[in-house]
Amino acid sequence: MSKQLLLIRHAKSDWNNPALSDFDRPLNERGKHDAPLMGARLRNAGIKIERLLSSPAQRARSTAERIASAVGFAAQDIDWMTELYLASPGEILTTIQNIPEHINSIALVAHNPGISELAEALSGSCIGNIPTCGIVHLHSDSENWSLGSPFTLMDFDYPKKKP
Repeated sequence: MSKQLLLIRHAKSDWNNPALSDFDRPLNERGKHDAPLMGARLRNAGIKIERLLSSPAQRARSTAERIASAVGFAAQDIDWMTELYLASPGEILTTIQNIPEHINSIALVAHNPGISELAEALSGSCIGNIPTCGIVHLHSDSENWSLGSPFTLMDFDYPKKKP
């Protein structure tokens, strides 16, 4: 069975309260709009998510919950992984490589620059900076997550991209 990987950058965050820590920054209004929009695009494309992993930072958490709701993924089944908070590409890859073989489709919500750098490394494509709430959809013919087989870039979507 092949593997589907969705690398998702959290939606736009709110910087209006300088007293909040980086971890606690919420989504701004655009972020609150964009996350369900991108979830609806995934749903409309027929993308099924078997496992959803997310950084527990407030902006990533809100993004994951809104996308989960839009695609019909139970919010209580989201895996909140502290190791994804501001993770390097290598740290994110280690998380992916530890996914059990029976899971064939995962979505992972994390932060830049790690998520953009990993998307480029796995796809071999020049993606550049993934915009907030951008989603890179990758496919691999591998039977498991740990072999590091090449991924093919299937789609790169983001809120301002015209359908």
